[in-house]
Amino acid sequence: MQSNSLVTVIGGSGFIGRHLVRSLARRGHRVRVACRRPDLAGHVQPLGTPGQIMPVQVNVRYPDSIAAACEGASAVVNASSTGALYESGAQTYDAINVFGAEACARAARSARVPLFIHISAIGADATGSSAYARSKAEGEARAAAAFPGAIMVRPSVVFGPEDKFFNQFAEMARFSPAIPLIGGGATKFQPVFVGDIAEGLARLIDRGVADGKTYEFGGPEVASFRTIIDYILATVQRKRLLVNLPWGVAKNLGSALGILPKPALTRDQVELLQVDNVVSADAIAAGRTLEGLGVAARSYESIVPNYLYRFRKSGQFTAPTREA
Repeated sequence: MQSNSLVTVIGGSGFIGRHLVRSLARRGHRVRVACRRPDLAGHVQPLGTPGQIMPVQVNVRYPDSIAAACEGASAVVNASSTGALYESGAQTYDAINVFGAEACARAARSARVPLFIHISAIGADATGSSAYARSKAEGEARAAAAFPGAIMVRPSVVFGPEDKFFNQFAEMARFSPAIPLIGGGATKFQPVFVGDIAEGLARLIDRGVADGKTYEFGGPEVASFRTIIDYILATVQRKRLLVNLPWGVAKNLGSALGILPKPALTRDQVELLQVDNVVSADAIAAGRTLEGLGVAARSYESIVPNYLYRFRKSGQFTAPTREA
């Protein structure tokens, strides 16, 4: 694919989307950032040169708006469902992960776009116990049917300055005397840096081959939930009690908290945590990974301290050896 081509990033003002926009702009692509509130997406325009990045209005529940955003693009990336970890009002799993994925793929196909990439998630499983996992798998299937050759990208848990994983537990450690370890904290993750995901996506776009494959993006290390929590506590220099929360208790707690407008935990999230979130052996063997695309993934230890220091008692001025 030639540089200076037009790439549409649906959900381009979001966490993964904005990093992809930066990577594409650095390569010389023009980028159309499709989002629900372009008036609030001014933060993406400085990521490129004047006129290189243009926010436009799109709502994945209204196919006509997607069609307009796809017109004339050389590639379309759907990053609109990467942050939907619980349902709220009209923002249901079916609406975002299933209908949204299919609508974006159909619009790209109708606009005769050569390449369509859908960002899904490791853990997508048509037969899984989690409704989120099933909706992700259904979204992939619908997108593949609507756009033959569509590429699926499944990241593990994503970290970066604006993440909702490391930041969330570091924030919890500021106020809570205890941190719950759901299922004993044995679930394995392969945290991947958002900038590395963006680089992998950009390389797939530059290659321009609609190969219909599913890529799995993970970082260089596999760690248990407990190991990650221990690391977060050490990084923010706080001692907290770690409380094992059996699966049954966690599910009941998730059911109770799930009725809140912005629940910290839902029963479906507990179901999701019962399955390890790591790159599969098949993806590694076939080279459908960041490493297979030539991206040297960075570890969370090399990046996370740069933004978690603000959770220490004295922020960046806390002495490195001081215990809190």
